[in-house]
Amino acid sequence: MNKTSIYDIKINGLNGKPLHLSDFKYKYILFVNVASKCGFTPQYKGLQELSDTYKDKLVIIGVPCNQFGKQEPGSAEDIESFCEINYGVTFPISEKIDVKGSNQHPLYTWLTQKQLNGKSNSKVKWNFQKYLVDPQGEFIDYYYSITSPTSSKITKHLK
Repeated sequence: MNKTSIYDIKINGLNGKPLHLSDFKYKYILFVNVASKCGFTPQYKGLQELSDTYKDKLVIIGVPCNQFGKQEPGSAEDIESFCEINYGVTFPISEKIDVKGSNQHPLYTWLTQKQLNGKSNSKVKWNFQKYLVDPQGEFIDYYYSITSPTSSKITKHLK
């Protein structure tokens, strides 16, 4: 398999309509597998802060996943209202997907396999793991859940 473009991957938004990654060309994209009932859930606040601060050059895409401790059990409507009511989330949220295992979504296959992203292999260890892609669609790096969304590890790329 050769390196492929992240912009060719198809994923739907929480509303079931296609979320075209190519709409975000020329911006950084931070993909975060999110969950409503996780100890890291308060990171939504930092993600929204990051989104607001760097809105001209960064798009955050929250990717709901129920694979870690069944911490995202809700429907699309539940997830949407939770994010809006509790954290005022305005960044895009995708459909709920699998980020690992035999039903891993192609987006996470790309993010976690060096042969596709051209940079590194990784495993999604828990909710709120973050993956950063540059404005040309090149994979930059990934950050474990404990890394705050506003950490300099992430923001140094955006300045």
